Amino acid sequence: MADSLKIHARDLESELAWFSNYLDARLDAYFGRDGKAVEFHAPEPPELNGTESYYSRFVSKHHLTSEERLVLILALVPHIRPQLLDVCWVQNQNTGRGFTEFGGWKGLHHSGFIPTGETAAFILAGDDLQKRFSLYSIFDGNHLFAKHHILSLSPVETGEPMLSGALTVSREYLNKLIMGIERKPNYNMEFPAKLIETELEWEQLILPYSTLEQLDEIRQWILHGKTLLSDWQMGQMIKPGYTSLFYGAPGTGKTFAACLLGKYCNCDVYRIDLSMIISKYIGETEKNLSRIFDMAEHKNWILFFDEADALFGKRTKVEDSHDRYANQEVSYLLQRIEDFTGVVILASNLKANIDPAFLRRFQSVIHFPLPTPAERLRIWQNAKSPVAELEKEVRLEQLADVHEITGGTILNSMRFASMKALSSGSNVILKEDLDEAIRREFQKEGKSM
Repeated sequence: MADSLKIHARDLESELAWFSNYLDARLDAYFGRDGKAVEFHAPEPPELNGTESYYSRFVSKHHLTSEERLVLILALVPHIRPQLLDVCWVQNQNTGRGFTEFGGWKGLHHSGFIPTGETAAFILAGDDLQKRFSLYSIFDGNHLFAKHHILSLSPVETGEPMLSGALTVSREYLNKLIMGIERKPNYNMEFPAKLIETELEWEQLILPYSTLEQLDEIRQWILHGKTLLSDWQMGQMIKPGYTSLFYGAPGTGKTFAACLLGKYCNCDVYRIDLSMIISKYIGETEKNLSRIFDMAEHKNWILFFDEADALFGKRTKVEDSHDRYANQEVSYLLQRIEDFTGVVILASNLKANIDPAFLRRFQSVIHFPLPTPAERLRIWQNAKSPVAELEKEVRLEQLADVHEITGGTILNSMRFASMKALSSGSNVILKEDLDEAIRREFQKEGKSM
């Protein structure tokens, strides 16, 4: 780790030195030196080929131009060498305030100069309008920086110049470019999704063969979808991502299956917290969803929408403005999913609850049925700890045959009975404890044994 940080610091030092020279050259050309005009000569960027830092590999891989490199390092300066921009605080003697052409913000807590698009325009173009206009393409939605959620200008108030937005590097790429570390996003209001994982294996997912076969189709897409789209040149004929509906009663393995797909395909699986996504305020739900999809774009992620009925449910008849905006949210979500390059899995208790407009566009609709008696027996057997023993009166075959319950219910029951054994200082699971556990599970569902 120390060697890696040393390599990253070395490459960024050379990039910062180049940026500093470029800024000095621009200021000298703009204001003159010792009362004399100075012609601007752009310093050559440092050679980074052959170095091992993430920053240098990123620059080489994407063939960044000098202008793109300057914008990128300018966005990084407040995080790694903020004093380089202190010169931009200089006061204009004619107006008694800062120079408009320098742009910049003063942060709420950060005492340094926060660069904006205007700052980049001044450093790169000075008074040259043609060069200034060419800079706009770097902040275009089709540019590498925007498409991969690397760098952007923060939103500005209506009517204000676009370049007055602060130059912002995404948290994900900030860590990569500075230290070469890929940090997983934190669960918060900006990213209301939790990473979900499992320690279990594929063999422990007890489902009918037809369901397992459909799950394998998703696995094959994750492993070979990019080859199909690019090498097989089918990108113009089929959608770039994969969307599937998992439906079935709670506890039938929908979340477990999503976790296993991520585990065996080396993908992170993020369960979306719909309580933090859905808003009563017009337009807020779309904004919240947009943040999720923007961050997930071009990642090897699976987005898992549990209890998806709340967001993907049937559209209502338009009787008032609220219904109209609710339907707009569904339409927006449908479009984002169709354009998304990754895998989206929706989970619902009932297939009938999902809007038919979505179902027609899904690549697969997979049913997770209640387990058969034979499947329930395997789940009961897998649920028992290898350290524990069963009381002689316990007959797992009988439990599997008599009680038509889900795998989740079986696991909860075995956990309850196991804790009872532990609390009594034993490793023997008693029949009465298992019966009590099953009775409790039925009561939770409003049923009786």
